[in-house]
Amino acid sequence: MPLIKFGHIHFGENKVQEALQKWTPIKKIYPNIKLHMLGKIQKNKAKYIPQIFDYVHSLDNLELAKKLVSSQLKLNKKIKYFIQLNLGEETQKNGLDANNLSEFYNSCQNFKLDIQGLMCIPPKLDNCAKYFRILQDYSKKLNLKDLSMGMSNDYLEAVKNGSTFIRVGSKIFGDRN
Repeated sequence: MPLIKFGHIHFGENKVQEALQKWTPIKKIYPNIKLHMLGKIQKNKAKYIPQIFDYVHSLDNLELAKKLVSSQLKLNKKIKYFIQLNLGEETQKNGLDANNLSEFYNSCQNFKLDIQGLMCIPPKLDNCAKYFRILQDYSKKLNLKDLSMGMSNDYLEAVKNGSTFIRVGSKIFGDRN
């Protein structure tokens, strides 16, 4: 609440149900708040996304895209999307394989999704700048304006490499319990 009262309007959440409980009453009082979905979206939760979120940073498959389009249409709400890439090809992380990016992006365009940019989470034990530059190159090829990259441990490097959205929750709020 102190950040909201100070005028900060962009906030992120990783869990749909938690966001609905926490942010529904807050957004009624502060309708200018923009809520960002940062985590993996289970397909059965896609119907709740337009109820509370303004941005989705974790779009990574066609089935989810179709469900989100349907949910948006039912509530007549436009959401801004980031396509999440798994540039490190890590099995424990979500994200689209970069080889499928052009085809997936075109499908999203056909669905009339408002694709704002690309998102990645680089491997922790590798050179994050390398992945940020790769994401920036893909973004330029698609003529996208935004990059969602950089978290509490690497946001400075992300900003140096063109990030327009950073995710610094644990730096501000501490580690999640």
